[in-house]
Amino acid sequence: MDIKKQVENLNDELIALRRDFHMHPELGFEEYRSQEIVLKYLKDLGLKAEKMTKTGVVALLEGDKPGKTLLMRADMDALPVTEENDVPYKSKNEGKMHACGHDGHMAMLLVAAKILSKHKDKIHGNIKFVFQPNEEDAGAVFMVEDGVLENPKVDAATAIHLWTPIESGKISVSEGPVMGAMDVFDITIHGKGGHTAMPQETIDPVIVAAQIIMGAQVVQTKQINALTPTLITFAKVNSGTASNIVPEKVELAGTLRYLYKGGPDSIERPRERLEKIVKGICETFGTTYEMNFTPSNFTVENDKELTGKIKKIAADLVGNENVVPYVTLAGEDFSEFTKEVPSTFYFVGVGNKEKGTDYPHHHPKFDMDEDALATGVEMHVKAALEYLNK
Repeated sequence: MDIKKQVENLNDELIALRRDFHMHPELGFEEYRSQEIVLKYLKDLGLKAEKMTKTGVVALLEGDKPGKTLLMRADMDALPVTEENDVPYKSKNEGKMHACGHDGHMAMLLVAAKILSKHKDKIHGNIKFVFQPNEEDAGAVFMVEDGVLENPKVDAATAIHLWTPIESGKISVSEGPVMGAMDVFDITIHGKGGHTAMPQETIDPVIVAAQIIMGAQVVQTKQINALTPTLITFAKVNSGTASNIVPEKVELAGTLRYLYKGGPDSIERPRERLEKIVKGICETFGTTYEMNFTPSNFTVENDKELTGKIKKIAADLVGNENVVPYVTLAGEDFSEFTKEVPSTFYFVGVGNKEKGTDYPHHHPKFDMDEDALATGVEMHVKAALEYLNK
């Protein structure tokens, strides 16, 4: 069976699918158009496909022989970004853009499903093709709650992320932690407002906020081992109504990211350390505070055995020298699957400076080297057959 040739024969269809999704981006839990296209495509292949978790889709391919069940996932949602690329397939939905590669993920998994559906005789078990909505806001947990890992029970899971920081022609497959956990935090500091000409009669929450932003950097640079990465980033600061009024309060918001097991309950205790800084500074300056943490993603932890199989497939496909290490503190809700079943989440490079596809994810000029899409399809197909034909 010449998988590469089969992928090549479907390359035009692959790119057309990606470009169509790209031109019609939809935000999380609004992926109705994408859902209908995916559902029809899978049903036309003769698969048992159905809607799930509002705008998601799940399809089951049953092999001719009994065996395990592999879940293969593609995310569907776009971002609230206005595209700046001047390309024929530019977003038609103002203020929305596939700036993270999910359009390519859907296209690759659909074409992989088409190829795999023609080779049921080589599949011992089942494949669940999962098209998941709202990845950018942790939508996977809702699919798990809705039973995506059951009926039949899933034994393992894989997913690909197209990645511009990695050059086209290269693949990153690593065991252990590969993407960071993330908590969103918000802090409200309550002071005492007044006239800026008489600051002695006020308790200025702006000064306190500045101290907290700077003081929090000590947690990640001095209190936690540099070999257990932690990032505290303040992204929003809201306060005040006029330049001559000391405000009553300041609202801060940001993210806490880390790349180790146990998350906030680990030996590093990142949440506890951050709140200790906030509490101490507020007490020193006479303000009060409210602080909340909202968990978003767990650490994406790749299973050693399954990852070893995927890495071998990648090496055979692109050469051992082009299988490169890569770990990031960016969050990914595929962690909802990795904490339940043995899983592997890996990256296919789509960065090409000459083609202008080296912009970072979530950038208004984000684009991908479409020549790499075929690599992703081939990886999907070979990974499924390797896992299920033994």
